Amino acid sequence: MANFDIFDTIETLRQTGEPFCVATVLRTADATSAKAGGKAAIARDGRIMGHLGGACVQRAVRSSAVQALASGAPQMIRVKPSDKVVDMTDPDGVQTFKSGCPSGGTVDLLVEPYQHAPRLVIFGTSLIAKALAEHATLAGFRVTNSTPEAVRDLDIEARDFVVVASQGHGDGVALGAALNTQAARVSMVASRRKAETLTEKLIGQGLDPARAARLKSPAGLDIHAIDPHEIALSILAEIVMWRNTDKSTEVTEDEKLA
Repeated sequence: MANFDIFDTIETLRQTGEPFCVATVLRTADATSAKAGGKAAIARDGRIMGHLGGACVQRAVRSSAVQALASGAPQMIRVKPSDKVVDMTDPDGVQTFKSGCPSGGTVDLLVEPYQHAPRLVIFGTSLIAKALAEHATLAGFRVTNSTPEAVRDLDIEARDFVVVASQGHGDGVALGAALNTQAARVSMVASRRKAETLTEKLIGQGLDPARAARLKSPAGLDIHAIDPHEIALSILAEIVMWRNTDKSTEVTEDEKLA
């Protein structure tokens, strides 16, 4: 680890676009090889880059990193000798992990997830599609205007969003591509009747009905929007609502499991 710099490592990981965590040693007690202020980066595949202490600490950090990446929320954890663990959550609310390492020390760590902003994938070149791209970029989304052929290479995740705004130009193909992504939220700029007709046709061609059920059409909140920018704002408002609702649900579920 000669010339190792944790901040250079973090910056390199940021450039890859892959999610990761940063773990920081906050406090130690008794004998331990971990030192307060120590940092490490934890890649999604479990690799630890940096020094946090022995194997017991590393196992706990890997486990916590999985939780942090799933919830998008930081995790405060404590690793201490097995004979001192009464409950898996200490009285101060910190999640605890048992340590069987011979050092017998206690280590408090903060595990913070880093994820790029959710991606918004837009199908179509309509005025609404263009306006939505402009507004979503200002709102901090990673915006991609895509085609049905190119979407396979985007590695879309469940937390990303897809909007079909093709408006009469290859709607069926675009909708089929959108519904075959991993995005949990898919919406379409179309009437409910048109969307139902297209999804029924896609199901007849072999689309899983569960995938079709994710579709929301017409896209957007009902704010009586008229022009393309107003319609784009209504779509973005709905996506922001979904994003923030999903975040709240994830945190609540993690609190139940804690």
